[in-house]
Amino acid sequence: MKIGIVCYPTFGGSGVVATELGKALASNGHEIHFITYSQPARLDFFSENLYYHEVSMAQYPLFDFSPYESALASKLVDVVKFEKLDVLHVHYAIPHASVAYLAKQILASHGINIPVVTTLHGTDITLVGKDKSFSPVVTFSINQSDGVTTVSENLKEQTLEYFDVNRDIRVIPNFIDFSRFHNKSKEHFKRAIAPGNERVITHTSNFRKVKNTQDVVRIFKRVNDVIPSKLLMVGDGPERHNTEELARELGVSQEVRFLGKQDAIEEILSVSDLFLMPSSSESFGLAALEAMACHVPVISSNTGGLPELNVQGISGFLSNIGDVDDMAKHAIYILEDCDRLKVFKDAAFARAQEFDLAKILPLYENYYEEVVSASKKG
Repeated sequence: MKIGIVCYPTFGGSGVVATELGKALASNGHEIHFITYSQPARLDFFSENLYYHEVSMAQYPLFDFSPYESALASKLVDVVKFEKLDVLHVHYAIPHASVAYLAKQILASHGINIPVVTTLHGTDITLVGKDKSFSPVVTFSINQSDGVTTVSENLKEQTLEYFDVNRDIRVIPNFIDFSRFHNKSKEHFKRAIAPGNERVITHTSNFRKVKNTQDVVRIFKRVNDVIPSKLLMVGDGPERHNTEELARELGVSQEVRFLGKQDAIEEILSVSDLFLMPSSSESFGLAALEAMACHVPVISSNTGGLPELNVQGISGFLSNIGDVDDMAKHAIYILEDCDRLKVFKDAAFARAQEFDLAKILPLYENYYEEVVSASKKG
C-alpha cells in the first residue's frame, strides 16, 4: 500500500508516533511518503520504501505569515497524483485534517479519490481544538475524514464530549518499538551520574506548563530528603528557566541535571530507577511508555489516558494532579527497597510489552484496508 503521512516534524508526541509508525510500515513492505515542512526528528534513516517530500513556502511581502496550509494542500495534491497514493494519514487535527479535506476536494475535481485517516493526539482536541476560533473547523474536518482514530479511550470520550462528531472513532493506542527501547547496559554512565550509588529519577517533556515540571522538582526534593537521589531533566521549553530556579530555591540544584533535548533517550532511561510524569493533561503518556519499556516504573498523575497505561500499584502509581506529597510517598515506597524496586521494574516492562509495535501495527494496517475499501464502495 502507498501511504502518505502528514505530521509535525518536531519532538512532540504526535510527530514521534507518526514517524515511528511510518518507519514500521515501511519495514513491513509499504511505501511511505512523509509530507511536512522539514524532515521529522525521528526520521533518522531512509530505506527503499521511505520518502520525504518537503513543503516549501514562497515569501511574499503581502503576507505577515506564510500561508502554510495552502502550500501543504498543494503539496498533498502533487504527491498524491504523482506517487499514486492509496491513502493519506494525517496526524493532529490542526491544520492537517482541514488541509487534507481541501486537497481531497481538489483531487476529486481531477477524478482522483483519496481517502483520509485522521489521528487525534491530544491537545489538538483538549486544548487548541476547543478554542472557539478553531472548533467549527475541527468538527467539520473530523466529520469529513474517511477514518478517525484516537490514541486512548479517554481522548475518544473527550472528542465526543467537546465536538458534534458523527463519525465513528477507532481507538488505536500508542506503541513502543522494543528494537530501540529496551534496557541497555550503561553502568559506566550510571556511575558518572550517580557516583555514590544514588537512585536516578528521570523526567522527559517539552517543558510546557501542562507538564508541571516544577512539581517534578518538588517531588524530587521530598524523595531526596529520604533517599539520596539524582534527577535527570530531559527536554527543553518555556518552563525550563522557572524549573531551574525552583531547584536552586529548594537547595537541590546540585542533584539535578538539565540535559536539554536528547536523541538517545533510551540510554538515559536505561540508567533510571523511576520516571516522573505529574502532568495536568496527557492523552496517552508516550514518554511513560518509553520508560516502562526500559524497565522503569512510573509515578504519574491520574489524568487523561494515563490510567489506561500506568497500572496502580503494579507498573507504578497514580495520584491526583498536583498532589506532590502523595507522588513522593509512592516514589519513596518504590525506591526504598531494592527487591521491591526490581518487582516494579519487571512489572513496568511487562506492561509495556502489551503495547509492542508488533501488536499495534496490524491494527493500523487493517484500518487502512477497511477505510480504503469503504471509500471505493462509496
